Amino acid sequence: MVRTMIRLNEFRHCRPLFVCLALLLCVGPVRAQASLPPSLRNVRFDQRLNEQVPLDLVFRDETGTPVRLADYFGKKPVILVLAYFRCPMLCTEVLNGLVRALLNVPFDVGKEFNVLTVSFDHRETPALAAAKKKTYLERYGRPGAENGWHFLTGEEDSIKGLTQAVGFQYSYDPKNDQFAHASGIMVLTPEGKISRYFYDINYPSRDVRLGLVEASENKIGSPVDQVLLFCFHYDPMEGRYGPVIMNFVRLGGVLTVISLGIFMGVLWRQERRKALAAERG
Repeated sequence: MVRTMIRLNEFRHCRPLFVCLALLLCVGPVRAQASLPPSLRNVRFDQRLNEQVPLDLVFRDETGTPVRLADYFGKKPVILVLAYFRCPMLCTEVLNGLVRALLNVPFDVGKEFNVLTVSFDHRETPALAAAKKKTYLERYGRPGAENGWHFLTGEEDSIKGLTQAVGFQYSYDPKNDQFAHASGIMVLTPEGKISRYFYDINYPSRDVRLGLVEASENKIGSPVDQVLLFCFHYDPMEGRYGPVIMNFVRLGGVLTVISLGIFMGVLWRQERRKALAAERG
């Protein structure tokens, strides 16, 4: 069975907005993907546990210095986040969720583990990466994190090599200059093998801590149910959402009415029972 739930994020009318659609893929992920609109059918995370990330790929760090992925592996587990820095909503929520989780993890970035945030938009620059790093180091607030949390940009070939290795499938919308992508983070072993996936934008601190412990011991986790958030474009110039979103909004309204009806019915039955009990007493 595939269960579907909708999450509507707060709308801001001053710029293009996104509505996030969450799909819980318990079983039958292929059928679930087929039920998506065409623009999202190839947007997903393929779980490739125990696969080796190509550590010879070259990127640029926040200063513009060429680096290899191997520079960040070898001794510590690594949390990998794929995000593009101009993303108006979902990537920011992924990073915010990661910070919330890490603030409750007793391990420190740069000491017990590293974090790599890699842009999958080859047009982005080290300056954007540096700005993002500054923002999230301030939110994280622990000393020494600047040595362990890195924001990378790179050429298209390197980006494709990394995203394909970890099963991160996304697409580009040239009309709106935005990417359709799913949300999640990965934990990698010190050797660069994929140990665990975490989906959604909320990551339980206990699970993240255990994932880091397992990865530090080169253990590989098990496949997990996927809660994937996708983004749909809202065009303020046209003042409307696409037909797919409108169908979900209508469905949400119907479900709300049904829920209220059930609630009112339960209250009526309780009052009716109380009245009958009073009459008999």
